Amino acid sequence: MATAEVEEGKMKHFNGGMEKLDVERSRFPYCIVWTPIPVLTWLFPIIGHMGICTSSGVIRDFAGPYFVSEDDMAFGKPVKYWKLDPGKVYSNVPNAWDAAVHDASEEYRHRMHNLCCDNCHSHVAMALNLMRYDNSTSWNMVKLCFLLLIYGKFISIGAVVKTWLPFVLFVGVILTISLAVHLQ
Repeated sequence: MATAEVEEGKMKHFNGGMEKLDVERSRFPYCIVWTPIPVLTWLFPIIGHMGICTSSGVIRDFAGPYFVSEDDMAFGKPVKYWKLDPGKVYSNVPNAWDAAVHDASEEYRHRMHNLCCDNCHSHVAMALNLMRYDNSTSWNMVKLCFLLLIYGKFISIGAVVKTWLPFVLFVGVILTISLAVHLQ
C-alpha cells in the first residue's frame, strides 16, 4: 500500500506540471479514484466505489440506477487514486480522454445499477475501452479492481486507516471470540 506524499492544501504535479492533483478540492486529472463503501469494504477491503476523472480532474462515477454523478462521489471523497498516462490513449478523436469519459457516462445514465455485474467499475471500464487505453478494449471490473489494488496510491495515512481499520477491528473481534470459545 503506497501512500502518496501530498501535503495538505498543496498540489502535486504530473507530466511536467501540466495536470495537478488537488486532494483538497478532489481534483485528480487522468485518474481512476476509489473510496470505501461502508460495511462492504469493512468486510472486504479491496471492494469499494470507483470513478474516473476528466482531464481537468472532475470525477464521474456511476452512483446508482440511471445516475452518473459529477464531482460528488456516492460514498464520499476519494481515498485512493491511480494516475493513468493520457499518452496511452489510442484514438484520433480530439480530446479523446474526455470524450470517452463523457460517452461512457451518457451510456450509464440509461442503465440500471447492479452491484455484481454492471456497476461503477463497469462504467470506468467502458470509458477505458472507448478510449482504447493502453491499446486495449478488454478492460473489465475485475481487472480494474486488481490493478487499482496494485497501482493505486492512498492520498494520506488517514485514508489508509479509513479503509483498513474497520476490517482489522472486525477480524480482531472474530479472532478474540474464536479464541475465547476454544479456550473454555
